[in-house]
Amino acid sequence: MVLAQLGGSISRALQQMSNATIIDEKALNDCLNEITRALLQADVQFKLVRDMQNNIKKIVNLDDLAAGHNKRRIIQQAIFNELCKMLDPGKPSFTPKKGKTSVVMFVGLQGSGKTTTCTKYAYYHQKKGWKPALVCADTFRAGAFDQLKQNATKAKIPFYGSYMESDPVKIAVEGVERFKQENCDLIIVDTSGRHKQEVALFEEMRQVSEATKPDLVLFVMDSSIGQAAFDQAQAFKQSVAVGAVIVTKMDGHAKGGGALSAVAATKSPVIFIGTGEHMDEFEVFDVKPFVSRLLGMGDWSGFMDKIHEVVPMDQQPELLQKLSEGNFTLRIMYEQFQNILKMGPIGQVFSMLPGFSQELMPKGREKESQAKIKRYMTMMDSMTNEGNTNPKLMNDSRIMRIARGSGRQVRDVMEMLEEYKRLAKIWSKMKGLKIPKKGEMSALSRNMNAQHMSKVLPPQMLKQIGGMGGLQNLMKQMGSSKDMMGMFGGGDK
Repeated sequence: MVLAQLGGSISRALQQMSNATIIDEKALNDCLNEITRALLQADVQFKLVRDMQNNIKKIVNLDDLAAGHNKRRIIQQAIFNELCKMLDPGKPSFTPKKGKTSVVMFVGLQGSGKTTTCTKYAYYHQKKGWKPALVCADTFRAGAFDQLKQNATKAKIPFYGSYMESDPVKIAVEGVERFKQENCDLIIVDTSGRHKQEVALFEEMRQVSEATKPDLVLFVMDSSIGQAAFDQAQAFKQSVAVGAVIVTKMDGHAKGGGALSAVAATKSPVIFIGTGEHMDEFEVFDVKPFVSRLLGMGDWSGFMDKIHEVVPMDQQPELLQKLSEGNFTLRIMYEQFQNILKMGPIGQVFSMLPGFSQELMPKGREKESQAKIKRYMTMMDSMTNEGNTNPKLMNDSRIMRIARGSGRQVRDVMEMLEEYKRLAKIWSKMKGLKIPKKGEMSALSRNMNAQHMSKVLPPQMLKQIGGMGGLQNLMKQMGSSKDMMGMFGGGDK
């Protein structure tokens, strides 16, 4: 994934600067040049990159900084803020409310993944408790209704369309009315796309929009068009009131950075990105956590939200209690592997943890990682309850019995036990930490001291923020600031 390469390049530039003995003009310029090169390779517009570089140099005036200032942290914060500014149009989009009927109309060029994205959007909201429905008003493309029907059936979402009716406006109106009567609170209307911008397309879109009066018009755009995204988004905005954008196919295109920055320049907020073909390869695009993950700083609040989403409510207090006790057993490892597999594509989950840049979990290796987790779980299924809870009981004969029982080699069992030791070491460092409950993210900063944080932060990150002294100063400044928490990915766990 090209964004993983971009994140890795920026992380390395920051790391090289952190390793420099003295942070002078040369170290800053070297760092900024590396970041500039990485952004240009990701197809971000030259003017945006140049403006970002100039802004950082204005903010980080090394001559004016007193000796006591942590220059590394000030530079890092400036880079973080400027990347956020580049991707943030500064205005939120319409947000549907549960229980109140909202109509969302999808528009875009043919081949952008619009129909699939409609289902992903519906599926995402269905998991959150909405009652979505899909209306196929695409009468232009052969097979459009069949595709929507197939996707909707798979996701168990009600749908409406017609093989006989050729008037998209009539289908859209009938579908919206029907689902309003059925008390659906999120009605999604899929419209026709074309091979290129055509007057007929925009006229049809305008008519469907006037007839259904959508609360939100979503423009779906293929990331491979890069900087051309600006012109496309502008053209659609001039025809219908585009309120937000979803960028698709972010899993493989060099132009992904160009698409994101170009759309932000149209003042249309990007609200989701598609990261693959599967239903759950669909991420909320929130600028600060996204940039934080891009820089390998994690997204602790996103990770906690994932835990709250997939771990049953009755198990959450027990899990958080186990985390704070720091006692890690093979049974706990088994349960957490189950939760990680439920959390969705494993690369997305790991990239939320501080110290894990997306580059460390490349797109192509995710299946391999999931297969390894499943293999470990099969071996753990072959253990007795006593063996699962007390790894100290592991001896050669027990290891051989587990290998035979699971149909694996002895070396596979040894590898699994090594992974257990590695995770147990990380888990033990969380002892005494008070993990926030849902909706209590700001409490995280109040409930931790610098001593705890220094134990769980990756050593490179601790060095990057100026060691123990820099960490204490940072925590004073943080208070309950969610923005700073986002920046350090909560790195703070």
